[in-house]
Amino acid sequence: MDKELALRVFSCIDNTTLNGTDNEAQVEAFCQHTLDLSPLRVAAVCVYPRFVAVAIKTLAGSGIRVASVAGAFPHGQLPIALKVEEVKYAVGEGADEIDMVLSRGALLAGEDNLVSDEVSLMKEACQGRTLKVILETGEFSPTLIAKASQLSIDGGADFIKTSTGKIAVGATLEAAEIMLTVINENVKKGKKRVGFKAAGGISTPEEALAYAEMAKKIMGDDFVNNQTFRIGASRLTDRLFAILT
Repeated sequence: MDKELALRVFSCIDNTTLNGTDNEAQVEAFCQHTLDLSPLRVAAVCVYPRFVAVAIKTLAGSGIRVASVAGAFPHGQLPIALKVEEVKYAVGEGADEIDMVLSRGALLAGEDNLVSDEVSLMKEACQGRTLKVILETGEFSPTLIAKASQLSIDGGADFIKTSTGKIAVGATLEAAEIMLTVINENVKKGKKRVGFKAAGGISTPEEALAYAEMAKKIMGDDFVNNQTFRIGASRLTDRLFAILT
């Protein structure tokens, strides 16, 4: 295993707890455990909006960012006004980053403008915070993955993300290659370099490093840093830490 790359990947982890059984005590303990993985540091902890405040309090001074899912995670089936209000709530609680859910039904219906316009509205509601757009690639053909990627970028996404982790097919290298290729094509056209996040079922260090290698191959070695590359993880974090320390 490439230890240098593994260390970089660890610093790109969004350590995630998105369980229906989460409560404040559990989220506090999860954040404390994340802090205990010293001297290594993940990029962020990702939680539901109602737990943003407890995460911020527990992680204070650590440099670890707090991300919140929003936009009717994981299905996105709410009117846009309510999705925007959820983003505003998470931001008001102090979230540094928002992981929103793409309107997949609208994409499948060919309502491209609605899809990109929703991303724009969510980005505006972020008030300068980082916006990651979850495509849920396991539900799409390669052509639709590419389209969803482009519409998200057009709408103002800072990152495009593979999956919610809540359906049978999560992240795949095939989807990652398509998404990274779209990012690269936009860069070649002089547009903003959007980040990439792989999430959904990535549980081993070997799997995580495969996504990093894919990113390096398409975007270059400097892309694998926590400003442009993330791995959504729960089980992976402890397993990678055990190898690195």
